[in-house]
Amino acid sequence: MTGASLAASLVTRGLDPRELDAKQSLFDLVLGAFRALTGDAPRHAWWAPGRLEVFGKHTDYAGGRALVGAVPRGLAVAAGPRGDGTIHVVDARRGDRLRLAASQEAAFTGWRHYVEVIGRRLSTNFPGARLGADIVFASDLPRASGMSSSSALVVAISAALVRVAEIAGRPEWRTNIHDTIDVAGYFACIENGLTFGTLEGDAGVGTHGGSEDHAAILAGIPGQVSALVFVPMRPIGSVRVPDAWRFVLAPSVVRSSKTGDAQDAYNRLARAAQVLLEIWNTAEPPAPSLAAALASGSSALDRVRRLVRGSAIPGWPPDVLERRLDHFIREDARTTDALGAFREADAPGLASLSQASQADAECLLGNQVPETSALAQSARQLGAFAACSFGAGFGGSVWALVPHDMAARFAPRWSLDAFVAAPGPPLTALSPEPA
Repeated sequence: MTGASLAASLVTRGLDPRELDAKQSLFDLVLGAFRALTGDAPRHAWWAPGRLEVFGKHTDYAGGRALVGAVPRGLAVAAGPRGDGTIHVVDARRGDRLRLAASQEAAFTGWRHYVEVIGRRLSTNFPGARLGADIVFASDLPRASGMSSSSALVVAISAALVRVAEIAGRPEWRTNIHDTIDVAGYFACIENGLTFGTLEGDAGVGTHGGSEDHAAILAGIPGQVSALVFVPMRPIGSVRVPDAWRFVLAPSVVRSSKTGDAQDAYNRLARAAQVLLEIWNTAEPPAPSLAAALASGSSALDRVRRLVRGSAIPGWPPDVLERRLDHFIREDARTTDALGAFREADAPGLASLSQASQADAECLLGNQVPETSALAQSARQLGAFAACSFGAGFGGSVWALVPHDMAARFAPRWSLDAFVAAPGPPLTALSPEPA
């Protein structure tokens, strides 16, 4: 196992060949750090990408649809078992490390908090699992950029511990998890704290998000964007990005943090969708999601609006709830429209959809900052035929679609941190797996 062989394997599985050297360097760093940590070579290695959200801002947890892909940047991961039950994790790029017992609770922050949550949840759901592991990772994904660096870490560490502890062979796993979509759903529940089937939930990491990120990271298709619907999660369809087009991604200078005030603002958007559902379920036959309520009949939308306008919930004025409702309806519909636009290589159609999505995020969702709005506008001014911010909001990144022959020139003109991003492979095991 070498950095060169792991990177080459990723290219054969659909990674843009222009990423080969960068991924070789990333895996070399991880393998070297693992050997320095343990004195031995790792038993397992993975690639865990970040996520591109084309359409579907804050729709997944409300049962809506999203159009997503796996980006060609992410986490290189190496792991091996430990006999003492300790989880030892090292960030090879930054030199940070964490050592904890699997079920330990402590006041960790940053990425360490995510690892603590994963260990505790797996210990609860799979009692007696031998979770002791050495795990080393390194990332070339911009942190807090809206490209799901935190969810990529959750997926990577969860996958490593599940493999090292042989959890996938346990009856609790087999009862609840049957395919890749189920794995994505369960890993999302580790992050958001929800129960998955009979696998009991907890507090999670503190964000009340959905499973869109995890679906893209685990089920993305190289060269394609994929549409999914949520609650429950299931694929709708995938379509190849036309050869004549290229995605370019640019992080803004504002970190899209899910902690502190930003976490409260993020969770308030999720809570607004839940309040809408609670209003419906109090007066109508209960539905499992806002999308299901709206799909329950031809007059459902009118009934929701009447209920919202007549509501008097402290902290939730009717006009605030109605704006949240309008955003959900409009953004949710864009996923299937965009799927068709990609299929037909309809650049004007995508231009219109992206401009409407950006405008609604600014005016209805209210999760944009001046920097993301300006990035989307400047992309169009520089020749992108479509551009839109993506991620949780309150910072983050912007995607642009440009003709393939101008992508390399466009990226540095748009932003010094911009990069061409052909959708790549999802979570990929790069070492021998058991039959």
